[in-house]
Amino acid sequence: MLGIFDQDGLDVQDIVYFGLYALQHRGQESAGIAVSNGNEIIYHKGMGLVTDVFDDQTMASLSGGKAAIGHIRYTTSGDRLYANAQPLVTKYKKGSMALTHNGRLSNAEALRSELEETGTIFQTNLDIEVIANLIARSIDLGLEDALKKMISMIQGAYALLFMTEDKLVAIRDPLGIRPLALGRLGNSYVIASETCSFDTIGADYIRDVKPGELIIIDKDGLTSIQTPIPLSSALCIFEFVYIARTDSTIDGISVYMARKDAGARLAAEHPAEADLVVGVPDSGTTAALGYAEASGIPFGEGFIKNRYVGRTFIKANQRLREQGVRVKLNALRRIVKGKRIVVIDDSIVRGTTSKKIVEMLRLAGAKEVHMRISSPPVRFYCPYGIDIETSDQLIGHSYKVDEICKIIGADSLGYLSQEGLLKTVEGSGCDFCRGCFSGNYPTDVKNEKE
Repeated sequence: MLGIFDQDGLDVQDIVYFGLYALQHRGQESAGIAVSNGNEIIYHKGMGLVTDVFDDQTMASLSGGKAAIGHIRYTTSGDRLYANAQPLVTKYKKGSMALTHNGRLSNAEALRSELEETGTIFQTNLDIEVIANLIARSIDLGLEDALKKMISMIQGAYALLFMTEDKLVAIRDPLGIRPLALGRLGNSYVIASETCSFDTIGADYIRDVKPGELIIIDKDGLTSIQTPIPLSSALCIFEFVYIARTDSTIDGISVYMARKDAGARLAAEHPAEADLVVGVPDSGTTAALGYAEASGIPFGEGFIKNRYVGRTFIKANQRLREQGVRVKLNALRRIVKGKRIVVIDDSIVRGTTSKKIVEMLRLAGAKEVHMRISSPPVRFYCPYGIDIETSDQLIGHSYKVDEICKIIGADSLGYLSQEGLLKTVEGSGCDFCRGCFSGNYPTDVKNEKE
C-alpha cells in the first residue's frame, strides 16, 4: 500500500499508481486507489493487477486530488470478492474516510461480534471494516483520540493508512510486525509498505514508521504520536525470506544483503559436492549468489522465468499454484545437463514448487539435484497476515527433513538454521517474529488452527 499528501501540486493518483506497480509483488488479487480533493473522496478499485484495474480514462477520473492512498491485495482472510478489495471508502457523521490495511487482526471476529450486537451492519469480511467502525464510534472525541482508542482495542498485525478529506494517517502496530516506511517527494510526505516504491516514484526514504507510531499528515505538516508499545518488537522475518522485494530496506536492513548472507551461511551449514549453484527466481537468486561465493562453486542461470507470471505462493488455490510453477519456470537444458546441481530456494511451504523444480532439473538432464533452503522449515501457521492458515497445510509440519527430501525427489536437502537466519538481520535494532518456524508467537493467539 502507498499514500501521499501533496504540498507541491502533484498528480497524486499517478504517483500512487506507479508506487503500487512497484509493490505488485505483495499482492495480485485486487488493486484500488482513493483520492481526496479536500471536499470529497473518490475512488476506483477492481479485481486483478494494477495494470488491469486502471486505464487512462480511470486515472483521469481520479485527478485533482490533494491526497491519495492505494492498495494491492493478497488475500489472507475473507472471500476473494470485489467487495473485499481495498481501499474501503465509507461515510460517517463527520465526513468520509478511506482505509487500507496490511496484516491481520487476531481479535477481529470478537470485535465484529460486539459491534453487531449493538446494531452495526458489515458489508465485507475485511478487518479494515472493523477498524473503520471503531474509529467512527469514537470520532466525537476528535480524530487523534478516536485513533488512539481504536489502537487500544485491536490486536494483531497491522500497517494502516487512513485518509479523510483533509488528512492522511499512518499507523504501525505496537510490535511492528508488518513493515511501513516514511518518505518525502519534494515537500510532500509519502508512506509505503516498502522502500522500493520510493525509488520508483522518485521519493527519498526518511525512516521506518516506528512500532506503535501514529503519524498524521495535513496541510500544516507531519505530527508523530507514539502510542504504548511492548518492551520488544517483532518484525516478521519472512519479509526478508520471501515477501519483500530484494531492493527494499526494512528497519535498517537491506533485503538484498540479508538474502545474500543467508546463502553464505547456508553454504557453511550445508555444503554440497556439486558443479553448479542455481537459484530459483526471484527470491532464491540472491541467496544462490551468496552460496556460490562462500562455497567456491560456480553460479549459473539454471532457470528462465516467464516474467508475465506472478508469485505462485500467493495463488488462490493448490491447482493454480501447480499450474503457475509449470508456466513460470523452465530449466535451461544446456546449462544443467550432466551436472551436479545445488538449487537454492527461499523456503518450502507446501512443497508444490520444490517438487516441480527438482522434476524440471531431472528432465533437463541434471546428474544430481541438491536442494538448499535459505530459511528454516516452515512448520506452523501464521496468524498475522501470511496465507498459512493451518499448520497441516505445511509440508514441514507433517514431515521430517529426510522425508521431505524424498517427497520432492532431491538427492539431498538442507535448511538454514534459525540461528543462521537471525544472524542475517543483526543490527536492525528490532526483534523478529519467527512463529512460522518455531511456533512461538509474540502475541496470544488461539491454537485451534494447529
